[in-house]
Amino acid sequence: MTNPLETMTNSPFEIAKQAADQIRQATGVEKHDIALTLGSGWAKAADLIGETVASVPAKDIVGFSAPVVEGHVATIRSIKLPSGKHALVLGARTHYYEAHGVRRVVHGVRTAAATGAKVMILTNGCGGIKETWKPGTPVLISDHINLTADSPLEGATFIDLTDLYSKRLREVARTVDASLDEGIYAQFRGPHYETPAEVQMVKHMGGHLVGMSTALEAIAAREAGMEILGFSLMTNLAAGVQKTPLSHAEVLEAGREAEPRISALLAAIINKI
Repeated sequence: MTNPLETMTNSPFEIAKQAADQIRQATGVEKHDIALTLGSGWAKAADLIGETVASVPAKDIVGFSAPVVEGHVATIRSIKLPSGKHALVLGARTHYYEAHGVRRVVHGVRTAAATGAKVMILTNGCGGIKETWKPGTPVLISDHINLTADSPLEGATFIDLTDLYSKRLREVARTVDASLDEGIYAQFRGPHYETPAEVQMVKHMGGHLVGMSTALEAIAAREAGMEILGFSLMTNLAAGVQKTPLSHAEVLEAGREAEPRISALLAAIINKI
């Protein structure tokens, strides 16, 4: 069946509104305040931030499908925070390398905005370039380098990205853990890992983290007027920095080991926003 987001005659914002309406009906929550996309290693945070009001199979909501990557969950959850606000947890992330188009990649962000969310928290598991960072280190994203050669913006849509990743939210995060470091994230197209030469290119460009998500979603979130907190879990040193071959199993193992600690950290930060 053709996905409506792949049909150019359908506005991606109209499809996002339809998805948001379905989420309202399925959860009974009229408005969500905060949205989270939980990448590899971050999923347990959803169990710690508050009371789950409803959990909906992602495939039941227009424009979403079950994730294809191990380590991601297949649900959309509505959670009531201790503050009384509601968080929307998007477990079904579509990655750029799945070749469904950029509209699908950022559909979750646009749907979250259509539910009323003003804060978008984007997390990922990624490779690190700084040798002082050890696997399992959480890093705040201060900026990004988009190496996909693509954009979620369509037509003559000009959006300023000067302060894309909120300084205010990074400061909130540091009130929970003052030791948090930050870095610049580079999104590649994937699904292959980066070559050592590509990693060195990013290093010379000023980057510190390499991965296959987040940047395109952040651009769409800014277009929607959302405030963005970006968080990476450095699961391994990047190719060439790490002297052994990379593997997805390594990423998953580092995520499992770090998950309790970083999930508790993220939950504490959310409850201060």
